[in-house]
Amino acid sequence: MKSACALVLAIGAAVLFGSPAARPALAQGSSLNEKINAYIGCINRLSERSYASRQRYFSWAAKSGPTGKERIIYGLYTIYDTTDCRRNVEKANELEPRDVELETAASNYAEAVTALEALLKEADDYYTQENYKDDKMAKGRALHPRLVAAWDTFAAADQKLRTGIDELQDAMAAQRIAEIERTEGLKDRYHVEAVMLSAKRLMRAQTASQQDLKAVAKALDDYEAILKATEAYAEANKDVKIGSSFISTAKTYLTTAKQLMRRVRDKVPYNQGEKMMLDTGGGAWMVEGSPARATRDYNQLVSSYNRGAKF
Repeated sequence: MKSACALVLAIGAAVLFGSPAARPALAQGSSLNEKINAYIGCINRLSERSYASRQRYFSWAAKSGPTGKERIIYGLYTIYDTTDCRRNVEKANELEPRDVELETAASNYAEAVTALEALLKEADDYYTQENYKDDKMAKGRALHPRLVAAWDTFAAADQKLRTGIDELQDAMAAQRIAEIERTEGLKDRYHVEAVMLSAKRLMRAQTASQQDLKAVAKALDDYEAILKATEAYAEANKDVKIGSSFISTAKTYLTTAKQLMRRVRDKVPYNQGEKMMLDTGGGAWMVEGSPARATRDYNQLVSSYNRGAKF
């Protein structure tokens, strides 16, 4: 089951925007940042919980649906209120610069997650009140295909929006790093931005639907190299703005990314205890070398960056 990665908030000014094939250089500043951050805010608030709800449901329900004969019936999780997401997407879609493809992806995400919210509330009431004991799981069986369809629609919309944001943010970051290097040299801002761009590329390689181990290894090497350079720079320049917590969080993500790579590369199976934690959803991050652990630590790096970005 897919885990949800947090996204880095946009803080730059000079950016690239337009179609993925050819994005002209622009300097939209706060209006573009506001647009992107509205989309990112939806994902960071709603996506992880949406995927966790699906994982919770399928930890006890069969792929074919519940029967009422299950030993334990956990139900599922609801998600946070989607009103702000819908409202923010509508406002963001009107901001310049316009991009029909990205704006459509954002609207589709808001529509999908809103529909999921309502259905999860309906299903949660049914399971929380244990109504399946009264109708022999009749409504549970009826809800099942609706839940599957809603989760699938949401997941597709989520991935489409993430891809659009990824393309834009990669272009923004590449231009931003080049401009920082040109005007300031390889100092504070260069190192922080380079670490985050490299970390994002690593996470993308490790969460690809068809993982390429050579690409993962290359991304790992690149990330480790820039992180070592950043740590050395911070140690040599005690007055820099790169906090020790940022370095520590970045190193933790490096460790977990390596653990995940080794488990996949060496085909290390999960033991029974690990399988139980993975199945429960909430404890999946505690499993060493699991996608959930890597995602958790990447998200913590993103949070550290978002909290401490002063540039």
